Amino acid sequence: MEKIGLIVNPIAGIGGKAGFKGSDGEEIYREAILRGAVKESGQKALLAVRALKAAGAQPTILTCPGEMGARVCEAAGLAYTVIEVPGAEVTCPVTDMPETEAGETALTDAGCTTAADTVYAARTFLRMGAALILFAGGDGTARDMLDAVGEAVPVLGIPAGCKIHSGVYALNPRRAGELAAGYLQGKVRKTKEAEVMDIDEEEFRRGRVQSRLYGYLRIPDGRGMVQNKKSGSRYSEQGAIERLADYLADTWDEESLYIVGGGSTTAAVMRRMNLANTLLGVDLVYKGQVAAADCTEQEILETMDRYPFAGVKILVTVIGGQGCIFGRGNQQISARVIRRAGRENIIVAASPDKLLSFLGSSLSVDTGDEEVNRYLSGYMRVLTGYGEYTVMKVSD
Repeated sequence: MEKIGLIVNPIAGIGGKAGFKGSDGEEIYREAILRGAVKESGQKALLAVRALKAAGAQPTILTCPGEMGARVCEAAGLAYTVIEVPGAEVTCPVTDMPETEAGETALTDAGCTTAADTVYAARTFLRMGAALILFAGGDGTARDMLDAVGEAVPVLGIPAGCKIHSGVYALNPRRAGELAAGYLQGKVRKTKEAEVMDIDEEEFRRGRVQSRLYGYLRIPDGRGMVQNKKSGSRYSEQGAIERLADYLADTWDEESLYIVGGGSTTAAVMRRMNLANTLLGVDLVYKGQVAAADCTEQEILETMDRYPFAGVKILVTVIGGQGCIFGRGNQQISARVIRRAGRENIIVAASPDKLLSFLGSSLSVDTGDEEVNRYLSGYMRVLTGYGEYTVMKVSD
């Protein structure tokens, strides 16, 4: 029976809905908690291991204590072996256990683990002969895995971070579990090198993206199940972006509350309307004015309550190279926000050049809520120029 390692970074992604551009650092973690954020990476890992179980894989699972993995395996009804992780704060008393947007009990502890704990666990799994290591986190966690095992053993990321530029992650948690099962069952035989990318969070919070390649990890080669690394825009895209910005400005509904996601495409729309914007955050626009800037999920919901008579529209773009619409860098536009706005009020805008890289494949969503992911799947119009649209398939 194959052995598989499971590592959960409990605080990965905690800064997303709280409006931070990452979760690195104790100060960010504490501030996110003060803003009402809850840990969600455990819940995403749970979706992955449930998919692993449903696919019929029965590996020997090696994992870490408490919220670093054992609680996830316990909740999924899987047998597991726990290793000791010196220094990991995983024995803290359980705090409030709020329900997730899907109505399930969230996996939440008061403890906080470190990069050293992840590295220690991964190296231990390698020594114990794990055929694959599943890990839940973001780009920082991918860097920890690179430090720990390099290309010595295949790994696969369960996406749980705020910013996920690396190509080592599955499209969503469910796909991670399915791909892991396929690899362990021999249905997916090949592996490939995938980029570990990360950015400077301090620069990111100032609105400047400075990313770099740190190295490569080896992952199962599951076509259509793993994301590409994030790609930047090209100069040739700018003309199309300006034309679609003109169209949106000309057709803007002053009586609607617009929830504007981050990215250079939506920034061009805001510039066209002479409005300040948060390049890497979420802004709200009502009656031609910025009603709130760089919002948290809670601030978006409160503003929607403040203007109950207004229609609501969500304006987002597609992440270059990855094709993700929701769940990568815009977690503030959460499943709860999407439910209230409605699928019919989502405007997706992207240049034709950006969409060309997705020919033959689908766009994707990863809201953390399987029901909402299914609600968003299917075919969706994407604005590509002045009144010009293309229809793209959206996969959950």
